[in-house]
Amino acid sequence: MQATVYKSTGSWYVVKTATGETFQARMKGIFKKNDDITSTNPIAVGDVVEIVEDDSDANAKNAMITEIGPRKNYIVRSSPHGKNKKHIVAANMDQAMLVCTVKEPRTSQGFIDRFLVTAAAYHIPVILVFNKQDIFKEKETEKFEELEELYTNIGYQVLLISAAKGNGVDEVRALLKDKTTLMAGHSGVGKSSLINVLMPGLDLRTKAVSGWSGKGLHTTTSAEMYGLPFGGCLIDTPGVREFGIVDIPKAELSHYFLEMQPYITQCQFNNCLHINEPGCAVKVAVEEGHIDVDRYVSYATILETIEEEQY
Repeated sequence: MQATVYKSTGSWYVVKTATGETFQARMKGIFKKNDDITSTNPIAVGDVVEIVEDDSDANAKNAMITEIGPRKNYIVRSSPHGKNKKHIVAANMDQAMLVCTVKEPRTSQGFIDRFLVTAAAYHIPVILVFNKQDIFKEKETEKFEELEELYTNIGYQVLLISAAKGNGVDEVRALLKDKTTLMAGHSGVGKSSLINVLMPGLDLRTKAVSGWSGKGLHTTTSAEMYGLPFGGCLIDTPGVREFGIVDIPKAELSHYFLEMQPYITQCQFNNCLHINEPGCAVKVAVEEGHIDVDRYVSYATILETIEEEQY
């Protein structure tokens, strides 16, 4: 029997069949010994699995996961159990929605770029949603407009919303309809508030931003998928402070900065890293204003991180 993983709670998984039956499922021991699985979690939310119903307890809906189906895609981050290990955040999604803020707390451009690189590496389109429009003053509006122009020019869709006031939520709903979407972002950006607006009655816990640090407080502890009342599924992920790049060789990094792609083949050297090499078309594009300087700085910073992790 085929089912989709909606929640992982460690050794148990909540899975749902196409007919809507829900089971508490355990993983067959063989997966724990499979050398081909290098992540800290061999089964992720969004995985399509084969299950066998366990009828030993008539009062419980239990099952055993016997097989993991092939993944259309997946997205990973550094595992909390070690920076050299990877953790599969979710699998089999149509798109990702990164919820950002320019204030309370501020989402750094470095964080946004790391997420975009990871998503591009796994062929997942990203929509950038900037929340908390209701607390914007002139300074925040100007900052948002700068970021909107930057990422729109690269080819990303950018929205400005206020989950608290309901502004722009209809646009978000239209983009989510009939698709499986990963929703990510720092803690405190308002993911849970947005989901509560999209799914009245769900009542996810929300917390205010930590006053002394300006950083969000964690309210989601593990990824979980929800069926949207208007069609589609939403995968809510834990708020993460950092998004470590894993499984991306430094020679490939520039391929995932979409605006660099037209220039990569014009470099003098095939293995150009676009830092100190002569005849680099990417650096010329930066100097001529075709590639944003801050994006190039993000690229160089991420590249350095990859070098540190690899050597």
